[in-house]
Amino acid sequence: MIKILHLADIHMGSGFSHGRINPDTGLNTRLEDFVKTLSRCIDRALQDPVDLVLFGGDAFPDATPAPYVQEAFASQFRRLVDADIPTVLLVGNHDQHSQGTGGASLNIYRTLGVRGFVVGDTLTTHHINTRSGKVQVITLPWLTRSTLMTRQETKNASLAEVNEMLTQRLQVALEGEIRRIDPDVPTVLLAHLMADNATLGAERLLAVGKGFTLPLSLLTRPCFDYVALGHVHCHQNLNKSNNPPVIYPGSIERVDFSEEKEDKGYVIIELARGRANWEFCPLPVRTFRTIEVDISTADHPQAALIKAIAKYHIQDAVVRLIYQIRSEQMDVIETAAIHKALSLAHSYTIKAELVSQLARPRIPELTASSSIDPRSALQTYLDNREDLKDIAASMLEAAEKLLADDVAVF
Repeated sequence: MIKILHLADIHMGSGFSHGRINPDTGLNTRLEDFVKTLSRCIDRALQDPVDLVLFGGDAFPDATPAPYVQEAFASQFRRLVDADIPTVLLVGNHDQHSQGTGGASLNIYRTLGVRGFVVGDTLTTHHINTRSGKVQVITLPWLTRSTLMTRQETKNASLAEVNEMLTQRLQVALEGEIRRIDPDVPTVLLAHLMADNATLGAERLLAVGKGFTLPLSLLTRPCFDYVALGHVHCHQNLNKSNNPPVIYPGSIERVDFSEEKEDKGYVIIELARGRANWEFCPLPVRTFRTIEVDISTADHPQAALIKAIAKYHIQDAVVRLIYQIRSEQMDVIETAAIHKALSLAHSYTIKAELVSQLARPRIPELTASSSIDPRSALQTYLDNREDLKDIAASMLEAAEKLLADDVAVF
């Protein structure tokens, strides 16, 4: 059996807005989070030890990371070089300059001839010798329309027609690779793509119009023993039959609040020809916590807000507080008290949303089709307006007088 560690979507250097500067290191604490989490992945690769590491693409948030971010990434992967563990680095959409027209940030590892490192920036098959035997890895980097077709070929075609043509063209190219593989050697497809039945996370809008969605049937081929994917940040197995397993390990750290409820981790695989046993390994990552509360109907909005915050465990978490409030309540909110209540968080943001009196939900009894007399209509309205309870009696008394005057006139 060949033991493999599969991880993807590191995005080293993301989420700085959710961190702060560490005075001891001068680095953003979110960068330190990402380095610590990647270090845990590499620790596992060394401790087992694994025979091969597969990285499914998107090393950084863009193709031009700052030098210190590149150094943080390289220093962890250097540990695999020192341990003689071969590694395949696949090029994702965020690793490419101008969506593939200007090379990729990961190509530097090939240029430098880093021992044991393979950069997957083209659709091709790599034959890799590991301590436990040979393995074939077909790399399928992030592909754009321009990679497979010319602008002239797609002119006047609908999006669905273009996707169909692209899928057919890719299928032919992939079939060419499959015909060249050794049927007796374990085979992995390592791809950075959007599969048609994947549950989307943070990548939902990041690649709109820049790539295309591939059918699962293209990946579930009997010649593949394991399909290692990258791009979607939510861990999932797309092929419940596990023949072969089609796995997104997900990102290793939460990038933003869209991933608040997602587990993060990597996958360990034991691979042989015709068989792949895999396990998702969760990582302890920083908590993201949304606190949303409506205090617009509270008698004591300040106290209600502090009480709502106290219900959550926020120590060392990235927190966003969103509260709904009426404009006339703003003066009673003490900002200093809110900051104190959130002080245990790693970082936090506060957003107040004004509730419009005109945007109140409609009262069913007061629709245009309801047959209700004016006094009863007013009584129903006042019963649903907690903020008017102190003057409700006076309003009803005034209404009675107006109605009486109207009757007198007629």
